[in-house]
Amino acid sequence: MAKEQNKDEQIGFHKGALTTLAKEREEMMKILSIVEQLMQMHIKSLQELGVDLQKQSQAKPKKPIEDALR
Repeated sequence: MAKEQNKDEQIGFHKGALTTLAKEREEMMKILSIVEQLMQMHIKSLQELGVDLQKQSQAKPKKPIEDALR
């Protein structure tokens, strides 16, 4: 009986964790959507000001990510 109760507790724990993580993921997606909208707004404004972001990004040599972490 104790083993069955322990198993039920574990199942409840994991289900609760998944519910919480699903809600956290939803909130993270909302934040990402807001960030994306803001970035698009700034890109549009820069384009209207004549700034070519694609041209600028191609002109800069790309560094390995490891260099940025040092």
